Amino acid sequence: MIFRGILVILAQVFGFFNMIQQVTRGIKISVETAYEGSFLKDNILHYAFTYEIQIENQSKSAVQLLTRHWKIIEALNKTQYVNGNGVVGKKPVINPGEIHRYKSGCLLSSAIGAMKGAYIMIDFTSTKKFNVEIPPFKLSAPFVLN
Repeated sequence: MIFRGILVILAQVFGFFNMIQQVTRGIKISVETAYEGSFLKDNILHYAFTYEIQIENQSKSAVQLLTRHWKIIEALNKTQYVNGNGVVGKKPVINPGEIHRYKSGCLLSSAIGAMKGAYIMIDFTSTKKFNVEIPPFKLSAPFVLN
């Protein structure tokens, strides 16, 4: 556990991952990113990134994450849109004071990119759907200048 702590500190110092946070309607979204490396696939160089998202319910109502919507922008002006139900196969119910975490990733054809998006959630008290913004965050390989 101490070794992992040292790795996290080194990663923060050298910029291997970044943490971004935003609160929308009492739902706090925190994002950490990491560069995982590059590889050739079908003779095309790809850059692999992971992101870990923490969804903290700071509101007074239980909520459920229904859908996700992503905009992924690459340095070479390539944009992808990803929409789907839930996150990593789940539609979590998050009670007040609870946190839901998940990890996912994406492949880019450039060493620099960014993501932003939104979750559509339902508030169990009001039974109304609402958007929770996922703040923009960068994806960059450590060998690229910041």
